[in-house]
Amino acid sequence: MSTASGQTTALDTLVIGAGAAGMQAAAFAGAQGGRVLVLDHAKAPGEKIRISGGGRCNFTNLYAEPKNFLSQNPHFAKSALKRYTQWDFIDLVVRHGIPYHEKTLGQLFCDTSAKDIIRLLLDEMEAVGAQLWLKTRLVSLEKAETGFTATVEREGQHRQLTARNVVVAAGGKSIPKMGASNLGYQIAEQFGLAVTETRPALVPLTFTDGLLEHCKSLAGVAVDARVSCGKTSFDEAMLFTHRGLSGPSILQISSYWRESAGVRVDMAPGWSAEDDLRAWRTQQGKKQISTLLSERLPARLVESLLGEANLTAARAGDLPDKKLRALAERINAWSVLPTGTEGYRTAEVTLGGVDTRALSSQTMEARDLPGLYFIGEVVDVTGWLGGYNFQWAWSSGWAAGTAISNRS
Repeated sequence: MSTASGQTTALDTLVIGAGAAGMQAAAFAGAQGGRVLVLDHAKAPGEKIRISGGGRCNFTNLYAEPKNFLSQNPHFAKSALKRYTQWDFIDLVVRHGIPYHEKTLGQLFCDTSAKDIIRLLLDEMEAVGAQLWLKTRLVSLEKAETGFTATVEREGQHRQLTARNVVVAAGGKSIPKMGASNLGYQIAEQFGLAVTETRPALVPLTFTDGLLEHCKSLAGVAVDARVSCGKTSFDEAMLFTHRGLSGPSILQISSYWRESAGVRVDMAPGWSAEDDLRAWRTQQGKKQISTLLSERLPARLVESLLGEANLTAARAGDLPDKKLRALAERINAWSVLPTGTEGYRTAEVTLGGVDTRALSSQTMEARDLPGLYFIGEVVDVTGWLGGYNFQWAWSSGWAAGTAISNRS
């Protein structure tokens, strides 16, 4: 499939982006022998796969359902997710002999390395003859009479490609140090497809002034928490940091948080601090409150909470009603007002993207431009933390690749 500068390479399918969705789509698009090429500007394929899950890749979730995804059209993802499920990808993992385990809440991780998933995808591509061009930059993409023409820069030369189908799997804006860009959105807008508002998601929340100083003083302390914004809540770990709050529960709620909105934190879900404080006051009045609370909460957090309330050395029996209620509320219903997020620099995904109204939910194809497909993170479908976004990559990549293969 190689070509010298000035010559044209004819393809059935050009995939833009060698991430999870792009490689998945390529493997299925070439199932009937179609000529498939995946290109990416990066030096290696699947870089976000490689760093995900602490290097172990949380590749799917046992409980993945459409309800775990955000979109302006919450019904759009249903078709792909129901036709290519987590069980289909798990079967693929098993066929490739990759050992894996469940952590918590249905999250599946590789036992050894995320590189096992990258190798799986490369092997699947190789099995159907799909090729991969890395360190290749898309210069232009234009509609042609029978498909599309692309100019790419590779090894210092401009090369011409023609393709009946183009699959845009260019990802979102998250983690720009790994090469994230607006490319996918630019392609959509070039061809007249709308792009919804985009913003960082699955990202730590930041604070200023006194609240920031409070978080800094507790940096490294983690608690199991119920974090809520509006009517949405998540029960997972929360971590204090030098910039604000992080941890799974915070990352989850960040997808629902908007500027000027408050966030509620219960740092001891399932436990009524007020009930126990009242019981301790009458039954264990001579004990220090710090000793009793430290059985439930991290010692550094207890020290901070009691310091705020001027109760550092107080005994349970000396706790007045007003301070008791205030301390209990601080534990079970702490209200905070974030000033922002850490942004795309640390966001795991991008919320929003190519407007799903322009796409077929069955095939991911642009309704008004046959042969042009958008899949994965570039689309306005964003999953929860815990393997859901990878499942969307597998499902949407399968939907586009299978549609292309069936037409070849």
